[in-house]
Amino acid sequence: MNTINHAPVMLVTGSAKRIGAAIIRTAHQQGYRVIIHANSSAQQAQSLADALNNKCPDSARLLIANLTVINTKASLQAFVDDIIAAFGQIDVLVHNASRFYPTPFGDIDDEQWDELFLSNAKAPLLLSQALLPYLQAQQGCIISLLDIHAHDKPFNGYSVYNMAKAAQRTMVQSLALELAPLVRVNGVAPGVNILPETDSDQALDQAQQNRIISSIPMRRIGTPEDIAQSVLYLAKASYITGQIISVDGGRSLTLAGGSY
Repeated sequence: MNTINHAPVMLVTGSAKRIGAAIIRTAHQQGYRVIIHANSSAQQAQSLADALNNKCPDSARLLIANLTVINTKASLQAFVDDIIAAFGQIDVLVHNASRFYPTPFGDIDDEQWDELFLSNAKAPLLLSQALLPYLQAQQGCIISLLDIHAHDKPFNGYSVYNMAKAAQRTMVQSLALELAPLVRVNGVAPGVNILPETDSDQALDQAQQNRIISSIPMRRIGTPEDIAQSVLYLAKASYITGQIISVDGGRSLTLAGGSY
């Protein structure tokens, strides 16, 4: 008997690399079949799927789509059809895809608003709604990747991102009420669990990194695996809903807002 055909299925949006890929790998190690979603990182997503399928045949599927598909009913339904076609079910939906960049007040425009709210609030809400019948059938769960800055400690200069993540946090709590008892909804709020890529315009030098480390009670930068372990815990914690776990090494206890 091939038990992989009976394993639960997890979809992680934005999971070609970094935290999303860590969640996928951890879920796969724990016996899940996984759906890797990507938009602009198709090559990395394919490499990840190939590596997982080499370990366990037919255990990982790839889905390439821009999350703007949620803007029309037809394209959203086609996206949902593709998700369900992968393995015939979905047990865990993880909202990880997120745009993140500064929006200094005075220069905010509609494009920034639309992009940041789509990835961090609108897509999680509408995708959850579209997949609800399938999640209910499995008595599954939804897990959102949030941010410790989305609650009372906003990033300075990132007001639109802060607002979008705060909306997603409220979505977690609202849907936990609406979808109980069949579907649980929780969140994981990272602190500094991954640094900006070294070739990005938000890369941090060593002095900046040292300042961050000194502000963290655990005295280290977190890892994507720290986040992944918490996501997998919530995926299996059958009596937890409406909760948000901060995975930040204690930084939210000392953080006064501001930037990194």
